[in-house]
Amino acid sequence: MASHEALAALGVEGASAAAHALSLPAEAYGNDPRLEVMWAMKAYNHAEVYFNLISSVEPKFLKLTKVDDQLYSSFRETFKELDVKQLKEGDLKSDEAKERWRPFCNQFEGIVEDFNYGTLLRLDCEKDYSEENTIFATRVQFFAVEIARNREGYNDAVFRSKRSQS
Repeated sequence: MASHEALAALGVEGASAAAHALSLPAEAYGNDPRLEVMWAMKAYNHAEVYFNLISSVEPKFLKLTKVDDQLYSSFRETFKELDVKQLKEGDLKSDEAKERWRPFCNQFEGIVEDFNYGTLLRLDCEKDYSEENTIFATRVQFFAVEIARNREGYNDAVFRSKRSQS
């Protein structure tokens, strides 16, 4: 079901309740499956909007946050060797990676809105979002990787591909 169909199915009251629920901190909830579906829909919508954006606008011109320069310089200082073109799950999820990512992400608390919210990140930047090509990451990880991909020219492949199809 497309996300807009799922929201329509909720109705006005349900959508309002969902919006309110998503604005509360995660600690306010247990493992409510309905909430997990809403978070998944929100993450999917974010991914869909972003992919449409890099498909329509030359990625090197995009500004994703107010602190893109700070995010990028700190990211490349911390993760000099990270291949953003083709990420591996271990680049974000291994114990060693988590130890490196945690202080990086935490430095942006209060600077990047919703810095630790969950979002979807493509592993191979030349491909669309799919089950095989997507990993769950924090919003600041998403911004750091995608800003690097945009500045280093890796997302150009998506832009060129979509332009040639039109």
